[in-house]
Amino acid sequence: MYAEERQQAIADEVRRVGRASVADLAGRFSVTSETVRRDLATLERAGHLQRVHGGAVRPGLIRVVAEQGLDVRETTHVDRKLAIGMAAMKFLPPNGGSVLFDAGTTTFQAAMALPHGHGLTLITNSIPIAGALTNHSDGFVHAIGGRVRGLTQATVGADTVAAIHRLRVSTVFIGTNGITARHGLSTPYPEEAAVKRAMVASADQVVVLADSSKMGREDLVRFASLDEVDVLITDSTVSSTDATELADHGIEVVLA
Repeated sequence: MYAEERQQAIADEVRRVGRASVADLAGRFSVTSETVRRDLATLERAGHLQRVHGGAVRPGLIRVVAEQGLDVRETTHVDRKLAIGMAAMKFLPPNGGSVLFDAGTTTFQAAMALPHGHGLTLITNSIPIAGALTNHSDGFVHAIGGRVRGLTQATVGADTVAAIHRLRVSTVFIGTNGITARHGLSTPYPEEAAVKRAMVASADQVVVLADSSKMGREDLVRFASLDEVDVLITDSTVSSTDATELADHGIEVVLA
């Protein structure tokens, strides 16, 4: 079968069923997964389908999900976030090091799990995390200034990014709205993405805290590639395929 014939058959399949997986297509046409991915890229450029993690869907089937506020996210997957926050303690730097906390409900749980007597310098752009650390921690707490975004209660903007660029921290605990092998880490809001991008660049060790609902999701703005991530801490319901694919990029995948 010629490539053009195979691509036409794939386009017809996606149009008829609504979706197709790379693995199924590779088996059906007796070609490699890489060949299928090239076919899907060609078909996506032509507008016949939309690529997603592990395959493709009919164009327009996937919509960007509206970003949720803290009041909603605080009550979502609470047990998973608690476990991820506790597991993050394994990756604290030695006494005298520094930890940068990204804004978010999972990173908040990591901040709350800090043991007493840690001797760390703690930095964050999150108003809730800064307040909680001041009451909970016996270390030095620094809040990064900037314009406060109400939805996430995080400081954002040029002043925030500039302040982070001046830092060199031991470890950053960072959250993400989406993570895929193709698109890396992403978030819906450009100014939040700029802050996260600066955080990743400032850290010796990048530890991503994300429950399994973030896997396979792509949001509007990419802020890091998988090659920039050292550790991903997620929950035990993550699929073995996702965990293996991330590990293949050199990421240490920890299941909380």
